[in-house]
Amino acid sequence: MKILNKKIAAKKSSAAWIQRQAADPYVARAHKDGYRARAAYKLIEINERFKFLKNGQVVVDLGAAPGSWTQYVMREFSKSKVFAMDLLEIKPIPGVEFYQGDFTTDEALDWLVKKLNLPADEAKHGTVDVVLSDMAPNTVGHKKTDHLRQMVLLEYAFDFAKRALKTGGAFVAKSFTGGTTGELLKQIKEKFESVHHIKPPASRKDSVEMFIVALGYKG
Repeated sequence: MKILNKKIAAKKSSAAWIQRQAADPYVARAHKDGYRARAAYKLIEINERFKFLKNGQVVVDLGAAPGSWTQYVMREFSKSKVFAMDLLEIKPIPGVEFYQGDFTTDEALDWLVKKLNLPADEAKHGTVDVVLSDMAPNTVGHKKTDHLRQMVLLEYAFDFAKRALKTGGAFVAKSFTGGTTGELLKQIKEKFESVHHIKPPASRKDSVEMFIVALGYKG
């Protein structure tokens, strides 16, 4: 990859990123397999272990851009229906309905509620089989601040999952390592039959990201 902007190319951090990308086997695999990002393999590895994705499901993908998780779902489970959302635009994917906007706003939630035909009574069962969330905040480099921002997004995703999921459904979401994760994990465990906190092989070793895999929603 050639960087045309000389100021960017001169930065040590940019050079290190380029070098890391070039040496990353998952980047090469994504290019070979036609995935938009190496992140696809995080979901692939998680699903190979827990097998929660199946054909014919209704799936919500939060923080979907550039679309590699959605790509995987539609490639391997083509009879499923995916509703994807992100602040950034993604190129269209057949069989996917996409909303560009902030998931934490009322407007975005209203779009999902209508598209998913969720009951007005939040105590009733939802219509979704799987809620995926790869949402992450814009990090500032301060570990505690970044962690708290991630926990806010995780809580939003969890609150939505409680409303949207069918009994028996699955919730898979990105988290960061840190102190408050345990408190939220406790709440999630109360709502699901089994909960796992894992780091798939595709997650870079120096990354603080983890994934919560919650299976068997109790309703």
